[in-house]
Amino acid sequence: MDHYDSQQTNDYMQPEEDWDRDLLLDPAWEKQQRKTFTAWCNSHLRKAGTQIENIEEDFRDGLKLMLLLEVISGERLAKPERGKMRVHKISNVNKALDFIASKGVKLVSIGAEEIVDGNVKMTLGMIWTIILRFAIQDISVEETSAKEGLLLWCQRKTAPYKNVNIQNFHISWKDGLGFCALIHRHRPELIDYGKLRKDDPLTNLNTAFDVAEKYLDIPKMLDAEDIVGTARPDEKAIMTYVSSFYHAFSGAQKAETAANRICKVLAVNQENEQLMEDYEKLASDLLEWIRRTIPWLENRVPENTMHAMQQKLEDFRDYRRLHKPPKVQEKCQLEINFNTLQTKLRLSNRPAFMPSEGRMVSDINNAWGCLEQVEKGYEEWLLNEIRRLERLDHLAEKFRQKASIHEAWTDAMWPSLNPGKEAMLRQKDYETATLSEIKALLKKHEAFESDLAAHQDRVEQIAAIAQELNELDYYDSPSVNARCQKICDQWDNLGALTQKRREALERTEKLLETIDQLYLEYAKRAAPFNNWMEGAMEDLQDTFIVHTIEEIQGLTTAHEQFKATLPDADKERLAILGIHNEVSKIVQTYHVNMAGTNPYTTITPQEINGKWDHVRQLVPRRDQALTEEHARQQHNERLRKQFGAQANVIGPWIQTKMEEIGRISIEMHGTLEDQLSHLRQYEKSIVNYKPKIDQLEGDHQLIQEALIFDNKHTNYTMEHIRVGWEQLLTTIARTINEVENQILTRDAKGISQEQMNEFRASFNHFDRKTGMMDTDDFRACLISMGYNMGEAEFARIMSIVDPNRLGVVTFQAFIDFMSRETADTDTADQVMASFKILAGDKNYITMDELRRELPPDQAEYCIARMAPYTGPDSVPGALDYMSFSTALYGESDL
Repeated sequence: MDHYDSQQTNDYMQPEEDWDRDLLLDPAWEKQQRKTFTAWCNSHLRKAGTQIENIEEDFRDGLKLMLLLEVISGERLAKPERGKMRVHKISNVNKALDFIASKGVKLVSIGAEEIVDGNVKMTLGMIWTIILRFAIQDISVEETSAKEGLLLWCQRKTAPYKNVNIQNFHISWKDGLGFCALIHRHRPELIDYGKLRKDDPLTNLNTAFDVAEKYLDIPKMLDAEDIVGTARPDEKAIMTYVSSFYHAFSGAQKAETAANRICKVLAVNQENEQLMEDYEKLASDLLEWIRRTIPWLENRVPENTMHAMQQKLEDFRDYRRLHKPPKVQEKCQLEINFNTLQTKLRLSNRPAFMPSEGRMVSDINNAWGCLEQVEKGYEEWLLNEIRRLERLDHLAEKFRQKASIHEAWTDAMWPSLNPGKEAMLRQKDYETATLSEIKALLKKHEAFESDLAAHQDRVEQIAAIAQELNELDYYDSPSVNARCQKICDQWDNLGALTQKRREALERTEKLLETIDQLYLEYAKRAAPFNNWMEGAMEDLQDTFIVHTIEEIQGLTTAHEQFKATLPDADKERLAILGIHNEVSKIVQTYHVNMAGTNPYTTITPQEINGKWDHVRQLVPRRDQALTEEHARQQHNERLRKQFGAQANVIGPWIQTKMEEIGRISIEMHGTLEDQLSHLRQYEKSIVNYKPKIDQLEGDHQLIQEALIFDNKHTNYTMEHIRVGWEQLLTTIARTINEVENQILTRDAKGISQEQMNEFRASFNHFDRKTGMMDTDDFRACLISMGYNMGEAEFARIMSIVDPNRLGVVTFQAFIDFMSRETADTDTADQVMASFKILAGDKNYITMDELRRELPPDQAEYCIARMAPYTGPDSVPGALDYMSFSTALYGESDL
């Protein structure tokens, strides 16, 4: 029997009966195997720079067979024979078969002679055995290997593709979608899988073969036409081709894994190197900062002024607040970076980091300790120097402050701010002063003497501070001493001038006391008399507003009483002027230097005489004004009486007519037409009364023009008359309208006159003479008329008769309700049924149907107000006549 077999694992061992069938190998299968195995061999042989054209001829001498095994195994075979004789060829083929056997493959019925003789079936069987061993046997997926592992790998990779179902290595691949799915799963950019069709296998197969050859370096091992034209493609050919995909993609995955591992290692190494560089830079920068800072802190040269030392302290505070804190953070971060770096190096099996010489963490800590020690000493030195200068500056500032205060006091005119204490003491202001001014000057001088004594202590303190500054060797002692000497000299001069001024003031005081007594008497009498004249002028010129004759008569009486006091007032005026004349006589006799006027008053004799003359001129003017106002008030009184007489007649007439109309609307004499005729006659008589109203308006206008605001002759105002007249016109018009509406309701609803009378009688019985019934009265009225209803029914009725929820029922609302209850009226359901007839029994109606069945204006009215129909049977343009019908009767909103 001429067959080939290999005793391998059950995953790819071919049963004996399968090899028997190979004796009658399908020509299509043989063609597929030839092409596939040839392409597979060439895919490896090209690595050695060669290839085969005819699989059974090119392996006969064994040379390319040995070369193929070396390429796919990566091992060297025994040196081949280069002779051309049959024995040499058999030897080479045997070396190849022995190598295959050394890999655990037991070859059965495949001998070197068959290969050398070019037996196609044996040659294909041998190549298949090689493919199984070197391309398929090592495939392992989820604990399965070889053929089953390869099949499972294909199933896993194509699982997301719903139109691919890989169950074997023959018919499952005929449509080509399996090959395309494998490529798309690993390289989706190579194939637009969405455009592939299951019913176009040739396109699918050629697409997969072309892409695999062009982009995946997998040669074409199959022909699309052979696979499509064969009922069951050759399994070995398919397995061989598919295994190339497995190795191509698994190799790429391994390369990616290896690259990722390398990148990860390099990333760790790069990160560690960056941390090392960061540590070195941070350490160098920190040490450089410490090197620059220590000499600044070691500088102990003191300053002469407090300001300069405080600036040094402020610089030190800036150093502590602004400059040092970031460096503390850097030092901490440096230690953290160092520890983190050492940890990462240890975890990644790298040697520990050794910083450059002098940049160890311990070196930085030592430098930092030196910095803090110098810093502490610098701060203590600054504080001691500031305390030393603080005492000197305090004394100097105290001296300047006290000296400035004293100099300001000396240079100011006491108690004002004009400069010059000495100039003040040398003044001769007392020579032209009045007695009161002299006394004031004496009091001011006494106060100045007290102030001068109080400043004695400050002058002594200034001298003591200057002495202490000299003893402490203050740097600006010369200027302090000069200022102190000037203050002491000025102080002695002020004492002498003070005593001299006191003596001059006391002499002048005695000369003016007599004149002062006369001035005081003049002021005591002139002030009240002046006030009396000013009050009299104010009263005589005061404008008055009166509204009655009684008020003007009161003003006239008061004026007559004022005129009776004028003679006594003239006598007081002459006495006051006599005192002033006596003062003038004394001044001329004793040659007293009067520098000013009366210190007790500003009222002069000329002012008194002028005001007196003005008072005498105002009296006759006041007489004339009072006379004219009296005549005007008499005219106003006549107007009040005229208006009151008419208003007292018109007001009651309006009230009477209102009551008569009310009785007519309640009483039921005759038919509604009779009541309407009676009311219209009343309306005519009321309209004819309008001229009297107009006449009263004319009198009221005269009263307003005369600015008359009250009238004791009547309780009626024009506004009352107007309101009553308007209410009368409104009431008669409304009553006539109610009767007309009752007639319309009666005629429209078919209600008899007897029913209307019955409704009116029931309403009047329960009406509390207000023209309306409240809720309880309305309920009692309905019960009396035979209605038996619960709360819900009564609430429904109230919503009809009282839609605004005012709590009352008018007679018209009552008539409308009773007419609706007793008459046959249209309902929303009836209108809805009519619309349904027009719509042809549909739940909606169209615009065309409305325009066809209704007059144009009514059709457009419905179209404008009907809402679109939204039911499940709706069509474009459908309108909802149901909601429209309910809205017509107030059961919903349009």
